[in-house]
Amino acid sequence: MKEIIFVTGGCRSGKSSHALALAEQYGARDKYFFATCVPRDDEMNLRVKRHQQERGTDWKTVETPLQIPEAIDEKSRKADVILVDCLTLWVSNLLMENEARQYVFTNVDRLIHSLENAECRIILVSNEVGSGIVPENKLARLYRDIAGMTNQRIAACADRVVLCVSGIPVVIK
Repeated sequence: MKEIIFVTGGCRSGKSSHALALAEQYGARDKYFFATCVPRDDEMNLRVKRHQQERGTDWKTVETPLQIPEAIDEKSRKADVILVDCLTLWVSNLLMENEARQYVFTNVDRLIHSLENAECRIILVSNEVGSGIVPENKLARLYRDIAGMTNQRIAACADRVVLCVSGIPVVIK
């Protein structure tokens, strides 16, 4: 069954665990995990390993720090479920490629098009970045603004939106 589920929340709010539990409850056989993280230090390597252990070995992992739309186009025909974790790292990766807003939003448009044409259930995870303080530097403010606008656009096209707060999932759409 095709369904787009968007799971958001603050850092360490339980959103990745909830998204994984959602994916598991559907009893899918062909499960794809789209990893957007490019670990650049020991702490991020540990986080990646923890997420891999939490998933187990029955997931097919696709490392896709930039090409999420293309990966969805390719894999949704054969997958039962795709879990994308996470869009905020994807936005960060895109900004590192090109700081132009239009470059990022062109990729967001491509992602939305891929979601609309997908043939399986897709769960997307993203951080809610708008609840914190106003960043002190231009790049951080640009990132916050683009991540927030990306979240709004994905939430608008999603069938269901879940906000995780202190480990509790709250369905908001």
